[in-house]
Amino acid sequence: MKLTPKLTCKLTAVGAVLLAATLAFGAAIRAQGYPSNPSTPSTAITLVTPLGPGTTIDILARLYGEGLAKRFGRQVIVSNRPGAGGLIAAQAVAGAPADGATLLVANSGHAILGTLNRNLPFDPVRDFAGITLVGETAAVVTVPPSLGIRTLKAFVALARAKPGTINYGSAGIGTATHLAGAYFARQAGIDMVHVPYKTSSALLADLVAGRIQATFAPAAFMLPMLQDGKLLALAVSAREPMRNPIAVPAALSADIDYEYATWYGFLAPAKTPAAVLQTLNRAIADIGEDAELQAKIVAQGIAPRSVGLRDFDAHIRREMARLDPLLKSIGKEIGN
Repeated sequence: MKLTPKLTCKLTAVGAVLLAATLAFGAAIRAQGYPSNPSTPSTAITLVTPLGPGTTIDILARLYGEGLAKRFGRQVIVSNRPGAGGLIAAQAVAGAPADGATLLVANSGHAILGTLNRNLPFDPVRDFAGITLVGETAAVVTVPPSLGIRTLKAFVALARAKPGTINYGSAGIGTATHLAGAYFARQAGIDMVHVPYKTSSALLADLVAGRIQATFAPAAFMLPMLQDGKLLALAVSAREPMRNPIAVPAALSADIDYEYATWYGFLAPAKTPAAVLQTLNRAIADIGEDAELQAKIVAQGIAPRSVGLRDFDAHIRREMARLDPLLKSIGKEIGN
């Protein structure tokens, strides 16, 4: 058969359609096989966390990592990349292949990296895709017994009487514990000094010794010390009091309008295929419904909650908008 120019064009067009269909089918098969047939030679799923071992977010990563390993039959590695308020961990994931094999286990501090850091090599919102939010936890206003106070009202009165003399510790500039403390100061109308730490162990040691006077962190962060009386929990940043794992009154009971929740969730590089994101979302949501895992999460002072995919992205943007005045003031304080 002689190929005329017209027939050649038709065959070329048909070939292009077949090629597109083949590529689409191949992509669908790869997504369905995730992660047993990843687009990279790696055989492991890596969960990157912005804080060190033993922290709340690290514990969450390991709990869900066990479930993902069982579900997909692959090794799951938890990679702790602490430092720079979460920037190091986020950059590692932003630059990873968008195949679903490298995920970020993040908290509220992730979304505001761009507010507190100029000239980031990535955008903490646009360069990531939400997989699912898995839980939220309130902050506990915690002080050492040596401070000599037992109630939130007494703490606020002390801070107002001696402005700039209360030092509160956090896991670093721009972290969730930094925001929790700064937001409390704003809501209570007090002046406190922020002291960022590189490690949680150093923060707790200084708090117990009375070298700093407060921290605003999830209960699980210092639960053993709260339970044995080495530290005191004055209030929780929620509308209702905390009853589990310890009893803590709500800040509202002391007439302080302090509601602040740290969210925890899984993020992937923004260009990760939608089918892979959906597979991961379903897997993590299913794992989170396990009663034993939920009990372990609650024991960390975290309320299990599932918000997936685009709804999670929207949730992050709403939180950024709500905290925008606070973020701008923090940015000015550190010169950004």
